[in-house]
Amino acid sequence: MLALLTTHHQTMREASPEESCHVLDPAELLDANAEVFAVRENGELLGLAALVRIEPEHGELKSMHTAQAVRGRGVGRVLLGHVLDAARAAGMTRVSLETGSAEMFSPARALYLSEGFELCPPFGGYRLDPLSVFMTRSLA
Repeated sequence: MLALLTTHHQTMREASPEESCHVLDPAELLDANAEVFAVRENGELLGLAALVRIEPEHGELKSMHTAQAVRGRGVGRVLLGHVLDAARAAGMTRVSLETGSAEMFSPARALYLSEGFELCPPFGGYRLDPLSVFMTRSLA
């Protein structure tokens, strides 16, 4: 799992200027008390995501990533559903996320929109950034 997280972190760092890159490396995820979820098939890691509580009833989806070889197979949808279920079980009523505005992030944005996320202003410690898209979803 560490290898996929590290690869994801490096890819995001290469794709965005430092001031617009909000991905956390594995150590930072642990420091943020993130709950990390993984999807495996026959022992192979297919995808992962992290959920961080940013307020008592508000969570942030962090570092969601699907391995390149399995994109388009529904791994991200399964993973996102599990994260949202875990957020509900933890008493959260809202989950928000930040993703990129570049074309490479369009499949992620389409997934989030199809799962009930809506565009929103920056939340938490984020600032308005043309390279970021902010989304949120109620869990009610």
